[in-house]
Amino acid sequence: MEAVPRMPMIWMDLKGAGPFSFRPTVKQFILRNYGGNSEEHGEALKKLESLRRSAVNVNQDFEGCSTLKKYLGQLYFLQSRVPMTTGQEAAVPVTWTDLYSGRAVTHDDIRYEQASVLFNLGALHSFLGAMDKRVSEGGMKVSCNHFQSAAGAFSYLLDHLTHVYSSELRSHSLTANIRLMLAQAQECLLEKSLLDNMKSLVIARICAQVVDYYKQCVWAMESADSSVLAKKEKEWMKIISMKIWYYSAIAQLHMGKQAEEEQKFGEAVAYFQSSHDRLNEAIKLSKGLPESQVQKALRFSADVIRGKLNSGKKDNDFIYHETVPAADKLASPKGVSLVKPSPFNPTDPSATGPDLFSTLVPMAAHEASSVYSEEKAKLMRDVLSRIESQNRTLEQFMDSLCLDSAALGAALSPSLPGTLLETCAALSVRPNAVQSLVQAMQVLAGLTTEVDEHLDELRKVLQETSCTHGPAWEETQKELERYERVHTDATHTNTELHTRMSQHLPNLRLLQGPVEELRANLPQTQLTEDDRAASEQMQRILGKVNEMREQRRSLEQQLRELIHRDDLTSVLVTTEHSEIKDMFQQQLQKYSELTGYIEQNLAAQEKILTTLTDANARYAPVRKNLAHTHTQWQSAVRALQASYEDYEDLLRKAEEGRDFYQGLVGKCSTLLQRVKTLSLDPGESRDAGGTPLVKPRTKIPLVSEEAPETPTPLPRGKSCPPSGGPALQQALNTPPTFNNQPHATQMPYPLLPWQQTAAPPLHQQPAQTPPSSVPQMFVGHPHFLPPFPGQPQVPGYPGIPFPGQNRPGAPPQNQMQAPPFPGVVYMPPFTCPYPYGPPFQNPQASGTSQTQHDPRSYPGAAPPFIPTQMQPHLLPRQATPPAAPAAEDRPSEQLSSQEGQDVLQARLDQLHLHTQETGADPGSAHTAS
Repeated sequence: MEAVPRMPMIWMDLKGAGPFSFRPTVKQFILRNYGGNSEEHGEALKKLESLRRSAVNVNQDFEGCSTLKKYLGQLYFLQSRVPMTTGQEAAVPVTWTDLYSGRAVTHDDIRYEQASVLFNLGALHSFLGAMDKRVSEGGMKVSCNHFQSAAGAFSYLLDHLTHVYSSELRSHSLTANIRLMLAQAQECLLEKSLLDNMKSLVIARICAQVVDYYKQCVWAMESADSSVLAKKEKEWMKIISMKIWYYSAIAQLHMGKQAEEEQKFGEAVAYFQSSHDRLNEAIKLSKGLPESQVQKALRFSADVIRGKLNSGKKDNDFIYHETVPAADKLASPKGVSLVKPSPFNPTDPSATGPDLFSTLVPMAAHEASSVYSEEKAKLMRDVLSRIESQNRTLEQFMDSLCLDSAALGAALSPSLPGTLLETCAALSVRPNAVQSLVQAMQVLAGLTTEVDEHLDELRKVLQETSCTHGPAWEETQKELERYERVHTDATHTNTELHTRMSQHLPNLRLLQGPVEELRANLPQTQLTEDDRAASEQMQRILGKVNEMREQRRSLEQQLRELIHRDDLTSVLVTTEHSEIKDMFQQQLQKYSELTGYIEQNLAAQEKILTTLTDANARYAPVRKNLAHTHTQWQSAVRALQASYEDYEDLLRKAEEGRDFYQGLVGKCSTLLQRVKTLSLDPGESRDAGGTPLVKPRTKIPLVSEEAPETPTPLPRGKSCPPSGGPALQQALNTPPTFNNQPHATQMPYPLLPWQQTAAPPLHQQPAQTPPSSVPQMFVGHPHFLPPFPGQPQVPGYPGIPFPGQNRPGAPPQNQMQAPPFPGVVYMPPFTCPYPYGPPFQNPQASGTSQTQHDPRSYPGAAPPFIPTQMQPHLLPRQATPPAAPAAEDRPSEQLSSQEGQDVLQARLDQLHLHTQETGADPGSAHTAS
């Protein structure tokens, strides 16, 4: 049956309109009662007239429906402000044509204009619904909506405009129109159900309701006076009667199909026979109607019904042999209505558009609006008082338990704070951060040790130095004490830095490692299964409490906003005074849904708090454990963050300490150099009168240009530190160089005339074997000079001449200083320093001038070589010669050969004895500071 042709639909004609000259009268009333700008009101009236012209000559389409609704709404807005009904001050004549009689009907009532426009709106919807062919699902839906909208317009007209202004506006006619529109809307849904192949019983019930609506329409038409009915309505009754029989047949057909599905084959045959009989009645009533769609639908349906009847009879006669019941004993399907008139509001802003007369508000509307506002405020106060009471109870209960769902969740599964994650990220891009800090502290510790060594050496030097008087020594002592104080204070700082570093290093390594490792090293909560279940239940209930709070707050806010936006002033303008109270109750009902939700929320609080009390009793022991662990976790996180914050400070202070100790090392080295210089140069230590406390000794400079002119002395009995300078054996075995040239090529000083005519260079002289009595320290040394022929020899030491004796061009005897020691040749000095004290100071020889003569003061003279066995304690302290000089203090010419040998042998024995006592190796490295 889904392919059955569609039956034609019925529609109403539009009423014709006459004149309605309302502008002058309405304008005068507005100026007289409302005042204001006449031009503004005149413009509104012009727009209203333009709308009427469009409504009277409306286009038969959807836009025409919108025009009629807009004009109708503005009429209601005008009527609510200007009295224009029968007998009122601004009433004007309204003329429309009677649809049935065709006569022009005039009434001095604006409601006649409203009723005519509203009837035309319903008629236009019926026309648009009937014009669609309904071959698709969308077309069926559109037609159904138009028929329901037409029924809604006629229903509003029947309910609100009860005065009979013309024949088509009578109640029976309007009722018939409503039932006809609903029947056709249900017919559209029947076509949709056939297209969707719904169940047979559903289709049968929809068909039954179509039949019921058409029967109600016929009853309404028959109730009216037959003289009132138009010729067209009489034609409608034939079509409606035919449809009643036709859709009864369709209903019986589907009831037979339902019986077949239930395997009631005899009953099915009875339904098919009843359907066939009813269809024959419809075919009889269709005679005289236009063939087209009606005849096509009847023929198609007859073929289907006849086929089902013959097939059912054959099956029952040859197979099932069930009894076929009589037609009057068959159950009739009960109809189900799926349509209703669409609600209609003539003042709906979405349909009417802006109110052209919104500036005109009657005093009665203001008063009614104030009354409504008070009703809303009363409702709001009642709801808020109950909400506040429950909120106080909830807050007091929660404060007594001291519970917080957020804190509970953080204790169960704490998450790393964002600042700590940023710290880990900052250290991850610096892989050598911890190593840099450790290395900085190691460098600082090394410098501290170096300063300790320097200070210890300074103290030892000062303790072993005999000359500890004078301003220089006192200043040196004060400076040493100051350095010691500074070093002591710095040592405390270093200890503190090291302690802090030791505390922070584990934390820094954790921060530099993976986040999972960091999380694993933080304190963890140890819970049993029961403890975890109690915690989860407590957290779930606290979540419910928070959800209840948020829902209550949201509902309260929604209620406030809804009441604040609710303004009925514009509605009250168009409402009759007798209907205001009922409208108030109706408008307040829209808050019932929201207030109902609030009541449910308030009622649920008591149950939730009872459950929370029981859960808290089970959660109490777990809560204590969680609180303790969470406190430890927070402390650990703060410690990690503090370690990162102290890292930069530790690194900076370590670098500052390194710079400080580097400076202190330099100062201590300088002070040590000065102390060593003072210990070798006692001339710097003087008494208050400027007299040297220790006479200066003759200083032999080093040959090397890098060496200082005056060597820094060492304390007596101390060897040179093992740093810098060549070893003594290396110096003895290596020829000295002057200005980077060998000694044989260039001398470090200009030669005297007698020296310029001396023997050829050493490398050109024939090798000579020194006597066995020559000390072994001179044998093989490049500075050993064999005696020139004819030179005087040291008694008992052949080959060792006296310097300056019998040399060609030598200065006179009285201009030369006697040799400081017999048997020692004047030659360039060794490049090694003087490890055992200042050089030998030549005493004044008897019979010579009191003026001291230093061989180095001679032009081009070479400094004397002083044997190492010369000790400072052997030197005289006074310039006055002794009364009875010893053999070693007399000139060599006054000694016999045996005395010279004894003196030299004694000096050599002292040298060997000193070497054995100090453990010094003449060939080891000794340097001067």
